[in-house]
Amino acid sequence: MDGPETGKRVTLAAVAGAHGVKGEVRLKLFTDSIDGLACHDKVYLDGRLVALKSVKDSGKTAIARFDGVSDRSAAEALRGSLVEIDRSALPPLEEGEYYHADLIGLTCFSESDDTIGSVVGVENFGAGDLLDIELVSGKRALIPFRDPISRMEGARIVLDPEFLA
Repeated sequence: MDGPETGKRVTLAAVAGAHGVKGEVRLKLFTDSIDGLACHDKVYLDGRLVALKSVKDSGKTAIARFDGVSDRSAAEALRGSLVEIDRSALPPLEEGEYYHADLIGLTCFSESDDTIGSVVGVENFGAGDLLDIELVSGKRALIPFRDPISRMEGARIVLDPEFLA
């Protein structure tokens, strides 16, 4: 792949609601662990760059405090807001590694270079990554993201159309 898209943001969490009365919020994490969020000093919260003052594990969710959010009303008003970072703030990848966010939007081709569709999502239910492909016809299909079924070549996905439902 040619590299991450400049200016692209990656969502790390979403605000699930307020926690307590001092402005803390409950977060639904989209990272493997709380560490993926905790290592960032500044994040985009509802599109605005703010300081992440603290984040801690709370069992099924995380609890965070953001600069400028000091009471329950302000925290509750953030329900549904996304917590994002610039793609460029993510750690560099080793050969063969990828971020799900880099796959979304890639065009999918057959071995004979026919356009099949594009990646609209990436799922993982425990057995490996699945690409959610929106086909040219408008239908959607989930296929395993592993060779020989599908693979990344440069900034595109090459896949075997036999695996499309």
